Amino acid sequence: MNLDLDDPDLYRGVDSEGMLSHIDALPDQLADAWEYAQDLALPEVGAIRQVVTCGMGGSSISGELAGALISDVAKVPLFVHRDYDLPPFASGPETLVLALSHSGNTEETLSAARCAIERGTSLLAITTGGSLAPFVQEAGGTVWKYDYSSPPRAALGWLYGLTLAALSRLEIAPDLSPDVEETVALLRRGRKLLGVDSPVGKNAAKRIAGQLVDRIPVIWGAELLAPVARRWKTQLNENAKSSAYFELLPELNHNSIVGIEFPAELMHRIAIVQLLSPRYDHPRVAIRHEVTHDLLLQQGILTEMIKARGESRLAHQMSLIQFGDYVSYYLAVIYDVDPTPIGPITILKEKLAQAG
Repeated sequence: MNLDLDDPDLYRGVDSEGMLSHIDALPDQLADAWEYAQDLALPEVGAIRQVVTCGMGGSSISGELAGALISDVAKVPLFVHRDYDLPPFASGPETLVLALSHSGNTEETLSAARCAIERGTSLLAITTGGSLAPFVQEAGGTVWKYDYSSPPRAALGWLYGLTLAALSRLEIAPDLSPDVEETVALLRRGRKLLGVDSPVGKNAAKRIAGQLVDRIPVIWGAELLAPVARRWKTQLNENAKSSAYFELLPELNHNSIVGIEFPAELMHRIAIVQLLSPRYDHPRVAIRHEVTHDLLLQQGILTEMIKARGESRLAHQMSLIQFGDYVSYYLAVIYDVDPTPIGPITILKEKLAQAG
């Protein structure tokens, strides 16, 4: 497979629905979402004792990213719920439920929102509309409605930016304005380094995508970067239509690291991508990354270590998310598959609708 990733015609022939434009727009989405959120009405809440974010797929990751981002400073615990209804402890006005659904029609999120109303929780929906927005409004909850036309996974800047703004304005998290400003500037520089106009010789995302061809990527991350590893995995799944998985340190050092011998004939088909935050990884996790990297190399398994950029925790998350989004896009182009359609998910939703 010998493709020229510097040929602009290559992208036009594959990307019929313009996924690249959304990946390029990530820094602008984040900037616009943060600014837009400053004037939106907040839910009327009292003393919040816990936050539960509800969502699925490309919408849910914003809640998980937020939880990892503010874990060291959050005044209350933040739980991520990817399912129907709500966990039993989520009830009463002291529980804030954030219903995250780009489309507004995700059935699990709608179920959780109904449960939130029934249990009398504080409720904020972040969505472009769908069925979720009118339901929450009529039930007395608060809706932050934004306008961005794309698949959910391509609107991360909006969903994550609005989620962070809500947590910040409600004083669950500190003021993140300086971090957002730094991150937006960093991502705009990253767009020049990783975008299609940056040649292969200088473009690390194109290089990594080439190494993942005909391999099963397994993405590793820890703590702050745990949800970033999940994001890489899901972007490789949905954009490149590639099998991909993610694992978390230090847990994987207690089991997965032993499973690198068999089946021997398939080990060369695995590629490990280690996501590093030199500034924020626990010192012991940093050592684990290095030692485990050496063990993989000794076993002949392809592994790449990719370091986050920037100063703030948000910059470290988002710089690696941007990197992974471009990698998934280039891998889709190499595989000659349109990154936007998600046929099996569409079929599944149609079958569920028919079942009632």
